[in-house]
Amino acid sequence: MILGNFSEVSEFRLLGFSEISHLHPLLFVVLLSLYILTLMANTVVALTMNGDNTLHSPMYFFLTQLSCLDICYLSVIIPNILENLMVGTIGISKARCATQMFFFLFFGVAECFLLAAMSLDRYVAICCPLHYTIVMNSRVCKSLVAGTYVCGTAVGLVHTIITFNLPFCGFAINHFFCEIQPLLDLLCGNTFPSEIQVIVVAVFAILCPFLLIIYSYSRIISTILLMSSAESQQKAFSTCSSHLLVVILFYGTASSMYLRPKYTYSASVDKFLSLSYSVVTPLLNPTIYSLRNEEVKRALRKKWRNINLVWKCNRIFALFQMVVVVFFTVNSCSVKGISR
Repeated sequence: MILGNFSEVSEFRLLGFSEISHLHPLLFVVLLSLYILTLMANTVVALTMNGDNTLHSPMYFFLTQLSCLDICYLSVIIPNILENLMVGTIGISKARCATQMFFFLFFGVAECFLLAAMSLDRYVAICCPLHYTIVMNSRVCKSLVAGTYVCGTAVGLVHTIITFNLPFCGFAINHFFCEIQPLLDLLCGNTFPSEIQVIVVAVFAILCPFLLIIYSYSRIISTILLMSSAESQQKAFSTCSSHLLVVILFYGTASSMYLRPKYTYSASVDKFLSLSYSVVTPLLNPTIYSLRNEEVKRALRKKWRNINLVWKCNRIFALFQMVVVVFFTVNSCSVKGISR
């Protein structure tokens, strides 16, 4: 169905995975499981880092923010996917679609800049260790995090307002959420200016922080190579390896999605890439940081021991309560028997 202009479009239709409808039940179970695992993993990591006094350093402050962003980022997309898998093609209002795009861009761009801030933290820690506590103080860390949210808000607002003020000639979005490229395919007339807009936004949101990360790591590597001790080199590399792996995962999938020519776009490939950076990456982030960081693993083990201790105490208390109840029940029965 072709529509005349945007004012006539009151609702879009998300086609989702309509081409593989026979796999919907399996996909629903898999994605729901991944969603629950991701929520649990990121929540546990965030609470552990926030609650352990030994992890109150800038690096772990940024990691806590990353876990919170991953939870929010995932929650913008996954509910729509699950609904689509349950009922098939679903309708989404114009306002809800615009809101979803804004928050998708907001959390995605904020994560890009947060990863850049984390690389800056590693640069100061390795290249200027004597000034680390002075440079990366609480005020600077909070300002960097606030800056990531400001950039996310700016990109999300500008891109959403411009996109949703353009005329649409269709309403069927061949995706499982209001993604940028499938929406551009619905625009009337010449879409070249809109494609340039996407590239400009992608350059700002992806390439600018990525270049900062490249610069930081070039300085970090050159500093590490000048260290005389192999043990010092290994320790310095180990503090950066987790962050570097997360950067490769996130920027690799995001850049392959938004920094490629339009003629290479494919709906099935786009959906796969979207699942990669919106579902898989948030699950891998806490896993990578937990498994490759001894301090985090130690804090998690301590937290687990405390949980086990509380659970055992609760069991003992429940057993004691049961014994008391049984004792008083038997005693009252004995008293009644004597009185008779």
